[in-house]
Amino acid sequence: MGNQTVYEFHLSGLANHFQTQCLLFVLFLLIYLMTISTNLLILFLAFIDSQLHTPMYFFLGNLAFIDMSYSSVTVPRMLCDVFTTNRTISLPACITQVFFFIYFASSELFLLAAMSYDRYVAICHPLHYIQIMSWKVCTQFISVVWTLGFLYSLVHTLCSLRLTFCGSNIIHNFFCDLPHLFQLSCTDTLVNIVVILIVGGILGIAALAVTFIPYTYILSTVLQIRSSGGKRKALSTCTSHLTVVLIFYGSIIFIYFIPATSYMFEVNRLVNVIYAVINPLLNPLIYSLRNKDLKDALRKSTLIKVLKGT
Repeated sequence: MGNQTVYEFHLSGLANHFQTQCLLFVLFLLIYLMTISTNLLILFLAFIDSQLHTPMYFFLGNLAFIDMSYSSVTVPRMLCDVFTTNRTISLPACITQVFFFIYFASSELFLLAAMSYDRYVAICHPLHYIQIMSWKVCTQFISVVWTLGFLYSLVHTLCSLRLTFCGSNIIHNFFCDLPHLFQLSCTDTLVNIVVILIVGGILGIAALAVTFIPYTYILSTVLQIRSSGGKRKALSTCTSHLTVVLIFYGSIIFIYFIPATSYMFEVNRLVNVIYAVINPLLNPLIYSLRNKDLKDALRKSTLIKVLKGT
């Protein structure tokens, strides 16, 4: 294309063979439908069951909404692109996708930190849990989560508007993300990288600290519990939360902090699938649907009773 200015990009997608495309379409359609249905179910149960009107399930409801949202940023477009060779996306649409993807992903990062603090208070200070984690405090936490996610995404989106593109227009993925724009940019990306290191570094380290430091106190408290049942109950929610956190952080580190090479190209694409498509389904399966309270709420929900009656 020489030095002609680029105003649209071509997404390479995941496969070009028809049989592989059919398999991927069915697989990712099922994953997406399961993601939406399981997270909607959690929202429904958390709303109608008074036993679930607690800070923990308030945060889980927000997590379910985030998972539905950031899965919907990438998967529908990917499904539409499976059977077409014209996988072009305009520059404004690409920037918009980057904004919403970073918005929901960063909001989940901050929400996981808030959920970690909630578990710390519940296990280490159970007698003061209701006073500390009041609805006012929970609302303030969620407001901070969504505001920080919005501002963080807005900063990166505004910085990406300064980029110009005049070389290759091929994005070797199924959605737009900052690393892809940096690779294709003709503009010096030093400013963008500095912003990521400073803003992302400060917020990322803070979120990381709030997420993992409480677990040192949680572990110390759990080891002091004498009854095996109490230990098991405390560890069940903590291990589920830690599993979600480790998968999420592992995907972020691999995608954004490990340099892309031709050798790692296919592995990087697989991690992108896990990060953008599979994670939103794993969260309710690992964290929520294994929870006894949610299972009990599901059994006694009026929706299930109506379905059984028919």
